[in-house]
Amino acid sequence: MALGTESIWLRAYPTAAPPRTRLLCLPHAGGSASFFHSWGNALGDDVEVVAVRYPGRQERIAEEPVDDIELLADSISAELVPCLDTPLALFGHSMGASLAYEIALRLEARHGVVPAALMVSCRKAPHLLTPRTAALTDDGLIDEVRRLGGTDSALLAEPELRELILPAIRADFSAVARYAARPGVPVGCPVIGYVGDSDPDVGPEAVRAWGRVAPRGFDLKVLAGGHFYLVDRRAELIADIRARLARNP
Repeated sequence: MALGTESIWLRAYPTAAPPRTRLLCLPHAGGSASFFHSWGNALGDDVEVVAVRYPGRQERIAEEPVDDIELLADSISAELVPCLDTPLALFGHSMGASLAYEIALRLEARHGVVPAALMVSCRKAPHLLTPRTAALTDDGLIDEVRRLGGTDSALLAEPELRELILPAIRADFSAVARYAARPGVPVGCPVIGYVGDSDPDVGPEAVRAWGRVAPRGFDLKVLAGGHFYLVDRRAELIADIRARLARNP
């Protein structure tokens, strides 16, 4: 079944022929589906890239942002059901990695579908996460985003744009802070961890610990760069993902 354009949650980049695999891409806190726009048709003719649209930004700017990882995972998992006839791999960056993990658990438990692969980027393993209070001021949020190198600082410098963008950023950071995964719950697919070698918050060992929930196999790929290594190392990362997806039956 081809993904249409009617889903408010999913932005698909269709392939010329029916895809062999779909890759669901989940953005970071403060991010949007457009972060993966350049991935659109970069993984070959047989991989359809599908980016998740979170509420409260871009096409969904009029909607209230969702500040709960579990609720986001519930909604996205339900939205994916009509297109589970094609093998589905998941790639999540930062907050998106936790969300991808929760979606993988839901797809298997509720729909009997095991993803082809779970790819997690710059995020500590579930059992290393503990909930905390997120009480940053607006300026504190902006400073944190700039420190990590995320949302365009020029946009945050514009008062009108900043007013539009900040609610989604605040909701995402709150979702990340409050999230505490159920420790030790394994997924039924291989897990691949990605991390930048100079990420200020997440080191390779914290990503390697995802192996604890990966009885079907775990591999770690360290690339040069910080928390947003995947911008500068896009070609290298896409080539690695492409090669791994090609090996899946």
